[in-house]
Amino acid sequence: MTEIAVTTAPVRLTVVYYSSTGYSAEIAKEISEAAEKAGAEVRLRKVAELAPEAAVAANGAWAAHAAVSAHIPVATRDDVDWADAVVFGTPTRFGNVSSQLKQFIDTLGGLWAQGKLTDKVYSGFVTSATAHGGQESTLLALYHSIHHFGGLIVSPGFTDPVKFADGNPYGTSHVDAHGTNPVGEQTRNAARHQAERVVRIAGALKDGLIGRPVRTT
Repeated sequence: MTEIAVTTAPVRLTVVYYSSTGYSAEIAKEISEAAEKAGAEVRLRKVAELAPEAAVAANGAWAAHAAVSAHIPVATRDDVDWADAVVFGTPTRFGNVSSQLKQFIDTLGGLWAQGKLTDKVYSGFVTSATAHGGQESTLLALYHSIHHFGGLIVSPGFTDPVKFADGNPYGTSHVDAHGTNPVGEQTRNAARHQAERVVRIAGALKDGLIGRPVRTT
């Protein structure tokens, strides 16, 4: 009879997001901090900007956020390969994922071909300028890619009272009302719950796959 010891290694979580004016960045930071408090090792990463510098400079809020977020590392494929769980964040663009985040996801084909995206936990969050504004369709579009990865989607669902206030079972969502509605406690509570749920499920999966005692005779 052989026994394999139970692992105590922390969950490795990468938060990958795109944010033009800072709302998605705030949620990403909240999720990262909550995941760390839940015991995860976390990488917070933004994706590369694709818009022309002139377009960014012409929008005061966009330019300001680009400056204050310059220190955040740009996501690489290694950040996804390293992770047990990945949380993607994006503003909605006509009911779909932003081109910046989608471009990063499209670079993961090599990892996909090697089977390195499978059996990880994935989740997502979204922001929009208007109420509704394509939030749910954006998360569903994001999750299409996860199905192709062979990943495991851990949505928050209505698994905590904070979700009945937030109202989006697919992932944390926030309406910025064209820059007039700051990220408040309702959104932060939803983000913290989502982070804790992702870490808990990813931890259970990690222990089950690589650390659960296995007996052979």
